[in-house]
Amino acid sequence: MTSENTNDNGGIDWDAALEQLTADDQAATVTTDEDELEVPVDGPEALKDPVSVTSGRRDIIPPVFKSKQALLGEVKRVVNLGLHTTGYHAIRVPFYGVKIAARAPVGAWRWSAQFSNWVWDAEGKPVRDAVVNKTARTDDPTLVGEYLKLCRERDKRVRWRGFVAAFAITGTIVGAATLYAIGGPLLWTVLAATTLACGVKGRKLDKPLVSPAVVKASLRPLTSEHVVEALRSIDLPGINRALAKDPNAITFPAPIVRDGPGWRAEVELPPGVTVGEVADKREKLASGLGRPLGCVWPEGNAEIHPGRLVIWVGDKSMNEAKQKAWPLAKSGRVDVFTPWQFGTDQRGDAVRITLAYASIVVGSIPRMGKTFAARLILLAAALDPRVRLYAFDLKGTGDLGPLEPVCHAYRAGDEDEDIEYALASLREIQAEMRRRAKVIRELPRDLCPESKVTTELADSKSLGLQPIVLGIDECQMWFEHPEHGKEFEDICTDLVKRGPALAIIPLFATQRPDSKSLPKGISDNAVLRFCLKVMGDKANNMVLGSGMYAAGIRATMFSRRDRGIGYLAGEGDEPSIMRSHFVDAPGAEKVVARARAMREKLGNITGHAAGHTIEADTGPTVDLLADIAAVVGDEKKVWNSVIVNRLSQLRPDTYGHLEGLDDKEKTAQLTSMLKPLGVKTGQVWGTDPATGEGGNRKGVTVADIRKILTQRDEKRGGG
Repeated sequence: MTSENTNDNGGIDWDAALEQLTADDQAATVTTDEDELEVPVDGPEALKDPVSVTSGRRDIIPPVFKSKQALLGEVKRVVNLGLHTTGYHAIRVPFYGVKIAARAPVGAWRWSAQFSNWVWDAEGKPVRDAVVNKTARTDDPTLVGEYLKLCRERDKRVRWRGFVAAFAITGTIVGAATLYAIGGPLLWTVLAATTLACGVKGRKLDKPLVSPAVVKASLRPLTSEHVVEALRSIDLPGINRALAKDPNAITFPAPIVRDGPGWRAEVELPPGVTVGEVADKREKLASGLGRPLGCVWPEGNAEIHPGRLVIWVGDKSMNEAKQKAWPLAKSGRVDVFTPWQFGTDQRGDAVRITLAYASIVVGSIPRMGKTFAARLILLAAALDPRVRLYAFDLKGTGDLGPLEPVCHAYRAGDEDEDIEYALASLREIQAEMRRRAKVIRELPRDLCPESKVTTELADSKSLGLQPIVLGIDECQMWFEHPEHGKEFEDICTDLVKRGPALAIIPLFATQRPDSKSLPKGISDNAVLRFCLKVMGDKANNMVLGSGMYAAGIRATMFSRRDRGIGYLAGEGDEPSIMRSHFVDAPGAEKVVARARAMREKLGNITGHAAGHTIEADTGPTVDLLADIAAVVGDEKKVWNSVIVNRLSQLRPDTYGHLEGLDDKEKTAQLTSMLKPLGVKTGQVWGTDPATGEGGNRKGVTVADIRKILTQRDEKRGGG
């Protein structure tokens, strides 16, 4: 620091010093070769170079205001932080009061000392002392006059300040006496304010009076140097050789930026090094970056080339961060033809999938969340009251049990009777698929322009095109069955290939994704794929699709702690890492109760949920048509509600649950039960058994039922 940067009073002229430092800094950054200027890849927090380079345009509207969910999330975060901070400090107010009162005397002394120094012009004493010392060393008689001038200036200041001080002290004494005489709340308010001011003044600089309500972790910004060193540490020969020849072999095509609750770095790997090789070293990469494993997520950008790496480094581990509750857990319904929220990505943003026109594969090693992810999909399907749901828990532990009250077909286990039941259900679905193909083929082009079921067609009860969702957990038990495995495979492959366009949505979940447990015809044609942790490239490609492992999309990189986290493929342009929402068994039961209520209102409780079962060869164990024929006798036309009352008396174990419904619900239930059997209902004349009054209500013509029974008996008898 030169003498030019001092002021007249002998102190440092900080403005001049700052200008000098700025000039030095600018001189140091001058370059003679414009080609040597590089685009900065580090974020603003780490970037210290004042060179400004335009690498893009900032959004006019901040991203947080473009997404309702993001905005609500930010508002919720701020409100929660405010409430937490308020509560934290509120409970500590008495303790803060004691600390402030204890430090108030020290603060009062400091105020007094500063006031006294001001009155006696203490700030000018160093200047006067400097003149005296210089006079003693040099015997310069001209300095005596300068000293006397300073003394006169000091006396003038002291006289003026003394007058002000006397006035202030007198006013303070008079004011204090007046307040004491008045007393009451005003006196205590002034005393409290004075004590607070003195307490704050008397605080220790290294011990704040008020402790912070939150603990802030200091996270180092992600920089290019940081990334390069981390990639060097994973010990890949291709990277090490390239860096040994050229320290700049790893480049950054875009700046490192904040991306949600973390950092995003796009990296150009050296020639010959692929994203997959880096992904396999995820644990070492996390160590090199000094971050928990759950924070570091390397991904590829296959649209450019296999060596374009994208690293997302979160502030918190994805597997430990608190995930928001499933939005559909307490309210809402689903339309399988539109997206619904399946989970969240690393940034906490919603990930949505659409079930319609898709077949689904979920795979992983055991205990990684496969069954819960599959059950979540089936829960969403249940919240579309039009859906006919088939659920098969081949593990036999009852994980899909909460869905039973809304299932047209349901079984848990792989015993012989379970296999026969499942095979009969699949034959039923395949026959229904053929019927639907005929219906679609005969529809006018303006109603069905793309030859597939739409949500509008599914709403039409007369067409019978309501969505069907088939869910199988541990599907390998079917395909590896020694006797019926081939038929299971043939039917399921047929459903995967032809079913989605006809609103038939099959879901297969397995913990052993190989060619036997997940046949190639299913694996190759699945649309939606969710792969949690797997152990090898073959299992990875069986679930995510051929070539995914080579492209760097590797579910092998997930750890045992990454439960519920996997790659989702088929919904967007590129597979993405996401975490499925978790709904436990009690929560699933509540969702199903809501789904059943919606189905009852729509009149869509069928099959197993309505108390019926399926047998492999003879069809329904309980013959509904024969039972109706038995209770109507010689009558020609009977109301649905009357038939239901008689059925509940004939077979209480089978139909007794319908007795508690009102007449309208009984009518709707019987209509939905008769429809798959080919019996049409309509307005018929009848008499109310309770009142004896006649009228038109929805019912059946008994002759239609007897005709169908006769045709069925002739077919079985070979006539």
